[in-house]
Amino acid sequence: MNDFEQYQSPFSWRYASPEMRALWGEASRRRLWRSIWVALAHVQSEYGLVTPPQVQELQEHAAQVDIQRALQIEAEIHHDLMAEVRTFAEQCPTAGGIIHLGATSMDIEDNADALRLRQALDLIIAQLRVLLAEFAGKIRLYAALPIMAFTHLQPAEPTTLGYRLAFYAQDLLEDFSELTRLRSQIRGKGFKGAVGTAASYMELVGPGQYPAFEEQLSRQLDLPFFPISTQTYPRRQDYSVLSALASVGSSLYKFAFDLRLLQSPVIGEWSEPFGEKQVGSSAMPFKRNPIHSEKIDSLARALAAMPQLAWHNAAHSLLERTLDDSANRRTLLPEAFLTCDEILRTSIRLVRGLKINQAGIARNMAIYAPFASTERLLMALVKNGADRQQMHEHLRDHAMRAWEAVREGRPNPLTDNIAADPLFTAHLAPDEVRSLLQIEGYTGIAESHAVWLAEQIQRSVTPTPPAAS
Repeated sequence: MNDFEQYQSPFSWRYASPEMRALWGEASRRRLWRSIWVALAHVQSEYGLVTPPQVQELQEHAAQVDIQRALQIEAEIHHDLMAEVRTFAEQCPTAGGIIHLGATSMDIEDNADALRLRQALDLIIAQLRVLLAEFAGKIRLYAALPIMAFTHLQPAEPTTLGYRLAFYAQDLLEDFSELTRLRSQIRGKGFKGAVGTAASYMELVGPGQYPAFEEQLSRQLDLPFFPISTQTYPRRQDYSVLSALASVGSSLYKFAFDLRLLQSPVIGEWSEPFGEKQVGSSAMPFKRNPIHSEKIDSLARALAAMPQLAWHNAAHSLLERTLDDSANRRTLLPEAFLTCDEILRTSIRLVRGLKINQAGIARNMAIYAPFASTERLLMALVKNGADRQQMHEHLRDHAMRAWEAVREGRPNPLTDNIAADPLFTAHLAPDEVRSLLQIEGYTGIAESHAVWLAEQIQRSVTPTPPAAS
């Protein structure tokens, strides 16, 4: 239950999925710590340092996190992990004395963070998989639908709606590949003690036994370890992960930004899904503001700044470790994932419910497509013996006069005027001129490459079935 008398982060209740919130919750963190202490004790028992009944007792109480009791202890000793050690120890009368044997705090916390990074990446990758599948469906649906493309926010030449969507999806597919790669390479600190030399563990199990000891812990936690660490794992790992999350934000920022522009009645080709009882404005009842796209851009802007802080944490950790990354990582890691999670959740809803105004698309094509067709006509005229520079200048004169008509709200007269001009019909018949000024066939590779990308997405995001045993 949220206490709304106190400050609550929007990520505590407004943004992100329950699964991502739970993963980064305090109870989850402490359960991970306890699971690592159990794993440590289990391996230590094989070296005669801990008895099997003590390991069993730890396992039986590992899930019984008591945050209130831990906070009481922390208020006295000012160390959150040691407060959890003591809370756990109170619950385990025979095993309490061996918890954390040989370890330093970051042997527990950094391995727990690595496990959480990996679990959080699993949630992000799963969301991205769904989003890419939604994009692929829309790309196929609209692969051949001609639309006006814009450069410099000016009508340019035609493309297809599927090809425009494929541009966003192509970036997201790269993000999917990078996140999948990073997920497979997440590593923990391992068990190397206060400065990364593993001296305490070598003292416990013997120098010759230490490599096997740490390898057993790696298998127990199903987590590879960095071969070299200081008191912490290299903070560069955080930077790499957050940079990849920020890249997802960048890809979806562009999609949402374009959607906001295209929803404007001036263009009026796309729009967000809008609920039957949704209120667009407290003052203007007619408004249909693109609030979901605006939220994506707002959150992505915040996400973009997070890798910089992770960079500073990596670069400024003096010698074997300083504590000046600890406080900010308490919010940096969770909120980076929570932010990306909410961006993806919102994007899935937008793509799934995207409204395409085909009448608006046709209107813009009728107004602007003839201008784009002049390049096609110019090439045909030159092929038939016309002077390229003379034709270009004459077409420009016609285009400028037609632009004035369009600006005054009249239908675009460009096609009729050019088809009636004897300078052009001396090289091409009027019907040929009109045919060349029809834009539908002037979309080049757009349809075929859009369909190709949709197929690439399907191959990439469809889970590979397990091999038959």
